[in-house]
Amino acid sequence: MHKQVLALVLTGLAVTACGGSPSEPSGSKLRVGVLFPGNLSDDGFMESSYGGYQRLEQAGQVELAKIEQVPAADYQQALSTLAAKSDLVVAFGGQTDAVLRQIAPTFPKVKFVEVGGPSDAAPLTNLAYYDPKQADGGLLAGAYAALTSKSGKVAFVGGLELPAIVNTANEFAKGAKLAKDDIEVLAPQYVGDFNDVAKAKQAGQALVGGGADVFGQQLNLGRQGLVQAAGEGSGSVISGPLVKECGSEPGVIGYAKTDTGAALEYAVKAALDGSWKAEQKAFGVASGLGASDLVLCGATPEVTAKLDEIKKQLASGAIKTP
Repeated sequence: MHKQVLALVLTGLAVTACGGSPSEPSGSKLRVGVLFPGNLSDDGFMESSYGGYQRLEQAGQVELAKIEQVPAADYQQALSTLAAKSDLVVAFGGQTDAVLRQIAPTFPKVKFVEVGGPSDAAPLTNLAYYDPKQADGGLLAGAYAALTSKSGKVAFVGGLELPAIVNTANEFAKGAKLAKDDIEVLAPQYVGDFNDVAKAKQAGQALVGGGADVFGQQLNLGRQGLVQAAGEGSGSVISGPLVKECGSEPGVIGYAKTDTGAALEYAVKAALDGSWKAEQKAFGVASGLGASDLVLCGATPEVTAKLDEIKKQLASGAIKTP
């Protein structure tokens, strides 16, 4: 079944290429292959990442190809296919890390970037790690949750229990205590899937039952279930990574922005101007790149001022996240 799915995806690779078939290098444009393991309409990490791809398409400076919605068992084949026809390969999601570290050494002339992988991973000669610093958004969301909670209890719900997601949950708790030391942060829930609405709702209902009324999250489509559960308990959710118009989503009081697509654009720019290097690169608030932020919806002046102060401390390095 996995091979059938991947065969369909690879058949579409030339169709999704921009500026010519990836099997026929143009010789004049940087060839960039991108792996999106998930759904590009997931209302979360993958969709945010795809935004950067679309901006590159519009700019038209590079030759692009993508593979999307790939089962974990087929990461190796998908990455190898992209690497064979690209100068730069970018993979989104820490779930690709183990396979990417195997593939990169077999294509020594290709530059590789993993976006969202372990923040403590050692780069390889031709493999860089770009950290969206979701933990920054988690810390800010935790502070916002604590400052707006009426019950005195807040909670975090994540998808897969990956290192980056666990870091975000931990920083949510740290941010909550930073803003209000008597706040109670319930144990985080990991539902095992970023897109399962029913499981996310069940996790939310359990936390509502425990008294939580404001939620941080690291979910994609599953966030819909969390919002439903929070609403049933007269609670609210801090959404993200995509930022939407305030008031367009009932029950959402703000957005922890993480523009993962900006990391793709950065990688391409670095490859084009010759500054690319195998490094751990952070895209958090302190980077000044504008990829991370917290957008408030209807917050009081007091809450806004407190959060602005915490942002300044993040930007200066006075507060650090892993």
